[in-house]
Amino acid sequence: MDELHVAAELTAEYLSRVDGRPVWRPVPGVDAEWLAGQDLPESGRPLADLLADIRDRMLPYPMGNGHPRFFGWVNSAPSPAGVLVEPLAAALNPSCAGGDHAGVLLERAVVRWLAGLVGYPHRPGGGLLTSGASLATVTCLAAARQRAARADGWDVRTDGLAGRPPFTGYVSAEGHGCLRRAAELLGIGSAWVRTIPVDDRFRMSAPELRSAIEADLSAGARPLFVAANAGTVNTGAVDPLDELAGIAAEHGLWFHVDGAYGALGVLAPSAAPEFMGLELADSLALDPHKWLGVPVDCGCALFADPSCARDAFSLVPAYLRDEESGELGWFAEYGPEQTRPFRALRTWATMSHLGRAGIVRLVTRTTELARTLAAMISEERDFELLTPVVTSIVAFRYRPLGRPHELDELNRAIPAVVRQGGRAFLTGTRLGEAEALRACVLNPSTTEKDLAGLLGEIRLAARRFRSAAPPGHPTKGS
Repeated sequence: MDELHVAAELTAEYLSRVDGRPVWRPVPGVDAEWLAGQDLPESGRPLADLLADIRDRMLPYPMGNGHPRFFGWVNSAPSPAGVLVEPLAAALNPSCAGGDHAGVLLERAVVRWLAGLVGYPHRPGGGLLTSGASLATVTCLAAARQRAARADGWDVRTDGLAGRPPFTGYVSAEGHGCLRRAAELLGIGSAWVRTIPVDDRFRMSAPELRSAIEADLSAGARPLFVAANAGTVNTGAVDPLDELAGIAAEHGLWFHVDGAYGALGVLAPSAAPEFMGLELADSLALDPHKWLGVPVDCGCALFADPSCARDAFSLVPAYLRDEESGELGWFAEYGPEQTRPFRALRTWATMSHLGRAGIVRLVTRTTELARTLAAMISEERDFELLTPVVTSIVAFRYRPLGRPHELDELNRAIPAVVRQGGRAFLTGTRLGEAEALRACVLNPSTTEKDLAGLLGEIRLAARRFRSAAPPGHPTKGS
């Protein structure tokens, strides 16, 4: 089929010229109107026309995350191996709910590889691939809810939550929103998710956690889970996992670790000591489509005890499950998805192409780049580093001398102005009471020149923002 060759050529040409294009640019009105407002064709269109539309109206307007100067959010460039095999996954088009075929068996291997990479104990059946950490978190906390209800002598799947003491969960003030969303979806309710303060390194405070659990026990609530961070999305901070695991175990709580972005940081020698206690988690969420660069979507949920997840999701009666013989059942018995895509192929290809040594190099390289950026920031009089760098995220502020009254407004505005310039992509955040900038380094092709270019773009954006301020505005001429 000629169109397959054209599609391959378009893909190769696009990837070969990513760093020569703007990192990002807004979609102009005519193309935005076409993309969002087009009507379903009455008659089918030729494949060649579809490829032309992709070439002319889609490829020019990427999110930007393939570019070496993309430092936004936690979105990686796609791995070449993952791109290469994705058409084959679509051609096979299996449902990986279960059964005896390559997709299911390959997923068993990939899950075992991921657990092994981060040093998480893996029992057969103790994990599955998901769409991302959001679904992985729902899956893990559903298992926690089921285990706790069983321990208390009832079945949440049959009886629901009505009339029971409220479950409570404990998350860091720096925890990802998917933790709270999972609690809402599972009927726990966000009002019963306690936000635990952080220390001066933006890590969950163990004494505050202990106090919160004891207060809930005294009030008659049922503490359910502690969700710790192995690399927050704001600063890359890693909570004191070993200490938090001990508190969770002392009170019989499920200990979940959100390692969606940061769990692979354990592979970097400079960061590895921070991850002590990761292996104690009852469940771990991580995203191969983040640091590993597996093309979206691919997350992973790992369990210390696979039977907890199977008990939470399986529609096969317990008396028909032959777990003692090693019968694992279908993946659909361990999570909420029934029809499941062939995520394992692009994950397997990415990991196989890199090998363990290559994955370690990737993580170490990007972590070192983040430390280099932090050092650059610390050496400049008009920048301020806000927290030590642990993984590959740098949180900082632009702090021009003599302008303390405009710092929050300026730092809030800078990311959008930088993006409009097209030469770098930066995002902002809020740390405590301060507006901040954050740069996430995931692309191994990023160079020190790119880091210096980012700081230059921030200064230029600040000048542009001030010059555009209306007369009388405090940033105009202040």
